[in-house]
Amino acid sequence: MAERSSSISLGLLLHNHQPVGNFPWVFQQVYEAAYLPMIAALERHPGIRLSLHYTGSLLDWLHEAHPECIERIQALVRRNQVEIVGGGYYEPILPSIPDSDKIIQIHRLSERIEHDFGSRPTGIWLAERVWEPGLPHLLHQSSVEWTILDDVHFKSAGLDDRDLYGYYATEDQGDLLKVFATSKALRYTIPFRAVGETIETLRSLATLAGDRILVMGDDGEKFGSWPDTQAYCWGPDCRSGWVDQFFGTLEQNAEWLHTVPLGEFAHDNPALGRIYIPTSSYIEMTEWALPPRKSYAFGRLLHQLEEEHEDILLQFMRGGFWRNFLVRYSEVNNQHKKMLRVHERVHRAGSNDESGLIHLLKAQANDTYWHGLFGGIYMAHVRSAIYHHLIKAENAADHKLYGTGHWQRYEFTDFDRDTHNELIIESDQQNLYIDPQRGGSIFEWDSRSSAHNLTSVMTRRPESYHQTLREYEQEHRSHEQTTTAEDGPASPHTTVRTKEPGLGRYLVTDRYRRHSLIDHFLPSSLPLESFAQVRYEELGTFVNQPYETQVAQDEQGLTITLTRSGKVKRAGVMPPIKVQLTKVLYLPRGQEQIHIRYTIENQGQAHLQSAFASEWNFNMLGGGGNEQAYYRISGATEVQDTFDSNGEVAAVHTLHIGNTWLQHDLSMELSEPATLWRFSIETVTGSEAGFERTHQGSCCMLIWPLELSPGQQRSVEIICDGRQPA
Repeated sequence: MAERSSSISLGLLLHNHQPVGNFPWVFQQVYEAAYLPMIAALERHPGIRLSLHYTGSLLDWLHEAHPECIERIQALVRRNQVEIVGGGYYEPILPSIPDSDKIIQIHRLSERIEHDFGSRPTGIWLAERVWEPGLPHLLHQSSVEWTILDDVHFKSAGLDDRDLYGYYATEDQGDLLKVFATSKALRYTIPFRAVGETIETLRSLATLAGDRILVMGDDGEKFGSWPDTQAYCWGPDCRSGWVDQFFGTLEQNAEWLHTVPLGEFAHDNPALGRIYIPTSSYIEMTEWALPPRKSYAFGRLLHQLEEEHEDILLQFMRGGFWRNFLVRYSEVNNQHKKMLRVHERVHRAGSNDESGLIHLLKAQANDTYWHGLFGGIYMAHVRSAIYHHLIKAENAADHKLYGTGHWQRYEFTDFDRDTHNELIIESDQQNLYIDPQRGGSIFEWDSRSSAHNLTSVMTRRPESYHQTLREYEQEHRSHEQTTTAEDGPASPHTTVRTKEPGLGRYLVTDRYRRHSLIDHFLPSSLPLESFAQVRYEELGTFVNQPYETQVAQDEQGLTITLTRSGKVKRAGVMPPIKVQLTKVLYLPRGQEQIHIRYTIENQGQAHLQSAFASEWNFNMLGGGGNEQAYYRISGATEVQDTFDSNGEVAAVHTLHIGNTWLQHDLSMELSEPATLWRFSIETVTGSEAGFERTHQGSCCMLIWPLELSPGQQRSVEIICDGRQPA
């Protein structure tokens, strides 16, 4: 009788995704570098069986740009080599969206997969592996049987690596879900280490019973699209790199090493046991969710414990909770609460594509509802796309609810859920969101015609990786690793790269969120550069401070009166001067306009001399010298320049900002000439490709010299008019 040999299964799940709103050339580039080569490799290696996940946004693009690729995937499915995995159609963070939308997102992708590939998926990829204990109940309602999480999820519940060679059963309200653990060790060695290391790891875990499975679920983009991986993974002929070596070695060891789709394993094998998993995500995400200083300290401690092999301590290391991104970034919270508001409107209007449902679902794509190494809220073009779909959904829903005529409405409501009311003004032409508690400023201005949020600008704030960049630049030496066939590419989790030298000079921290209609009293001799670099003294007590707010409405339009009595500093030790500032906004019905009248009154006993400035921050998708995004300025000189340009122009009476691709042009006409400062708001962000400088929008400062005797007042007016470009 032949001696029975040991064996083990390997479950591979490759997650392939491109954000809603990403550049078409990025889709094509990643397709050529990673997606297509992987399909070709699977065709060359019919003995390799695995699970593939494609998000709906990527499937839509493949159908349009490369339908032949869909046909090749269909062939792999027909020969039982590949299992297609479901999820939310547009890759939302499921716990962050309403329950009804969770089910719709999952059902829509399941239906698409069944239509394209012939069978309905039994499992899903959970976006960013963000887990909350209530998910099993909702997933059960969507006919989901299994999903995959990180090993850290299971270890935080008390399990060890040796406990994770299978799947576990969990439940909520009695509804069962099977959960696999993806191995961090495999995620960090595939494909970054020699093939033999993975094979030896699997050989050491094989048993006579042969009932174990080791699982690796990770991004498909790392096989060719991440830095230094294309030549390494695929070789000069796209068929002789690491992946083909790996697949070939797996086939050579097929007697004891069995590749198996996860759904098949879950169907054929019982659970290892029952488990209840606390809220979590992958460990890096929990690090990024912490405040910057705590995030930096947490990351340093993690690396120290890893170097010291303190596995017991590492097991109980947990960072922040994913929902804390809604606290860390007011811009994320703004986007999220807008999504919830639009959800309510769409479902009230009928919850179908005619009422804006498909745009709502697209706007739930996760990519700008957080920030870390692989994406996030700093991606200005994706952030703009999310707002585009939110406004398109709003347009469709309001068309059904209110018809095609002109209308306006307003309400005071706690939009951002902080117990303070904001003023929300909506019409068929534009939305204007005003924060009376923070300077009476505009924090969202939506054009209904171009479906663009003009004020979707990121604040410059500290990030934990900024300290890493400072240390890197101080050391004056490269930490980059050379790619070799033996060592593999350097992991983006552990490598420092920079796309240009001297990025540290752009690490500027703003004092307040970059809203618009922000009121400044500044020293008369302050230079533009000092303001842009936040090296100045604010003389007034108006920025980020409460304003009294009144609204009047009639058939012609809405009038909003914002008033604050504050103080303006004087030179030396002299007491400040009491100043009342009133800004009246008039929004005419049926027009995309705002008429603004500032009135400043000296209520003190001394002469007031300073500069008064109205700050506006706009996102017109500039950056990189984009010629479609522009300034046209009429003043002491006529200026036409790109939207990310910097400069000062005196005696300005009219300016236009816009983007021909967006089909939006905003004019600002001034009743009195002003000095205009303009500068690009640049952040330094981290990505898998390295640290880079990113245009987030532009700041426009309209500045008037101010001299007022006691009891004297002065008024200036700004007329903002949004229109289609000529």
